[in-house]
Amino acid sequence: MDEVAEQLTDLLAQDLDAGFTELVRVHARGVHAFLLRVSGSAADADDLGQDAFLRAYTALRDYPPERRRALQPRAWLMTIAANVWRNHVRSSSRRPMSVMRVDDAPDMWSDADPGPAERALNAVDRGRLVAALSDLPEYYRVPVVLRHVVGMSYAEVAQVQGCPVGTAKAQVSRGMSDLRRLLTSEEKGEVTT
Repeated sequence: MDEVAEQLTDLLAQDLDAGFTELVRVHARGVHAFLLRVSGSAADADDLGQDAFLRAYTALRDYPPERRRALQPRAWLMTIAANVWRNHVRSSSRRPMSVMRVDDAPDMWSDADPGPAERALNAVDRGRLVAALSDLPEYYRVPVVLRHVVGMSYAEVAQVQGCPVGTAKAQVSRGMSDLRRLLTSEEKGEVTT
């Protein structure tokens, strides 16, 4: 556990409310980025993120201080967020149809002051990537987003997914292969199903 996570879990063990405020401050952006990329909707990501943090706080209230101190906060929160997402998918009768507009989260893919031409190319590329990502099946989309958007290690992805590390690596690899195939098919003007 890194020093920041250790300080956070110590604070959670000593003072739940102050610790939870810090937990949200440190991890809200990562949870939102994950939910945004798996849902494809900024509004859904906001709602699901609130639900995830509400569930986290409710769980923490019932944990004794020693269990709060032993948490791996990022993996624990991403597990909750992934479960909230899965529950959302199960409870809806359809797969989320909306695709996030490129403008919904400009800071998520920020560049170092690109020029107008580069901005136009980046916006097109981002839009294609977001659309292709939303076309991935959930069992590949979740691990790909955890690994490549949130930046989690394979061990953390495996913990969130509740599977061995080798399985998490395979899910990410297959998801990335499918993502490349979707992007290549789109470039060639092929229709994917």
